[in-house]
Order: sequence, then structure tokens, then C-alpha cells
Amino acid sequence: MPQITLTTLQSLKLKGEKIAMLTCYDATFAHEASQAGVEILLIGDSLGMVLQGHDSTLPVTNADMAYHVASVKRGNKGALIMADLPFMACATLEQTFANSAQLMQAGAHMVKVEGAAWLADSIRMLAERGVPVCVHMGLTPQTVNVLGGYKVQGRQEAQARQMRADAIALEQAGAAMILLECVPSELASEITQAVKIPVIGIGAGAGVDGQVLVLHDMLGLSLTGRTAKFVKNFLAGQPDIQGALQAYVKGVKDVSFPGPEHGFSA
Repeated sequence: MPQITLTTLQSLKLKGEKIAMLTCYDATFAHEASQAGVEILLIGDSLGMVLQGHDSTLPVTNADMAYHVASVKRGNKGALIMADLPFMACATLEQTFANSAQLMQAGAHMVKVEGAAWLADSIRMLAERGVPVCVHMGLTPQTVNVLGGYKVQGRQEAQARQMRADAIALEQAGAAMILLECVPSELASEITQAVKIPVIGIGAGAGVDGQVLVLHDMLGLSLTGRTAKFVKNFLAGQPDIQGALQAYVKGVKDVSFPGPEHGFSA
């Protein structure tokens, strides 16, 4: 696969072609996923749960993230590498800059931060210094204690209006991408149309520019035995993991995934 860049992703949005993104934490899966056509490999702080066995993402450190970014980089064959800034890694501008630099030096092409319009100063600072930023909005796992649990966000009109305004403000601040998690499908579509940058969804319906799933979820693996509504097991019916990865990319590209059953209403 030719090297995927932000220009590539912007072109896909303009053409209306969906973007396939998956979490990834090691060299072997990076090789397999990028060979299958996954355009973005996300080293998510979800590794705290699926790899380390924690009950949330909060214990993950920036050093943990950098280790897995470097691992993914070694196996990657052309995908864009995005890395999460973990809990409290961007509490101040100084921390944001230092931790982002560590992840970029480890091999990331872009960092992802959780939050809303209050991140504008951090995003502007990073963009000015050559660090592209994806902003994770909606259900943000790092703030799950404030949100009161893993709940769909944006169902109330005032909250939906604020989320749309925040997305526009973040784009103006220099954000290169937005990720929406557990947001009503109609609202996610409205936000996607309101901004010029790519919008990726997880539990946000099919009206966004692309989809992301946790690798282990799309392979039907779970420590808890619970499956989120927006998850589909792509290994079912496939001969091997490479087949599952290709089925995921195809499902995203031909918009057969996500189906209405994977999304949320207002």
C-alpha cells in the first residue's frame, strides 16, 4: 500500500470514499492490517484494557504508548499511524508538547486527544509545531467518571448543538481529524457535513467519513464477554485473521458496515 498521508485521507473524504481505521498494538498485526488495506492504525490507550487487563484506560502511561507505537511502526506497510495521548498526558500545554513529541519520535504520524473546544489552544500549539491532531469527541473513555459511565453523548438538543459548535471550533484551531464515539447517527452526519476535515466514527452511524473498531473486538475477542452495540465480529465466516481484516475493510468501504443496528438514535 502506498504511504497514506493526511492529503490521502482528505482526498478520500472529498471523493466520498470511506476510510478504514483499526486499533493496533504490535508489529505483526500492523503488518497484517496495513496489508489488508487499513488506512489508519490507531495505537489506542484501549491497550490498557485489551492488552494489560485493566478495567479502564486510565492506568496507561505515555511510555506505554511510545513502546507500542514503535512496535507498530516496525510492522507497518504504508498506513498512517495515530497514537493516543493517554490520561493526563495533555493536562498542560507543556505536557501536551512533550508527550506528543515522544509519540511522534516513536513513529506516530498524528496524535489523538480526548475532549472538546477547550483543547483549541493545545491543538493550535501542536499544529504550529508540525504535529497533526485528531480530536476524540462524544463518549471519551478518559473522562468516563465525569460522564457517569459509558453512555451515548449528544442526545439532548443543547448537548448536540454544543458538539457541532465544538467540532467547527476545533477545525478552525487546526485539528486535522475528528473521531466521534457513541454519538447519535444523525448528529454525527451533521458534524461530518459541517467540517472539511475527515470524521471517523465508532458507534456513530454510517454517515461519517470512516470507521474505527478495536482490533480485538472485530476479531470477536473479549475479556468480559460483553459486546458493545457498535461491534461486529468480522472473523465469523472467515478462514483466518487476514480474511477478517479484509472483510472489515470491505464492509467499511461498501458501507455495509455499520448497519442501522450498530448505531444510536437521538
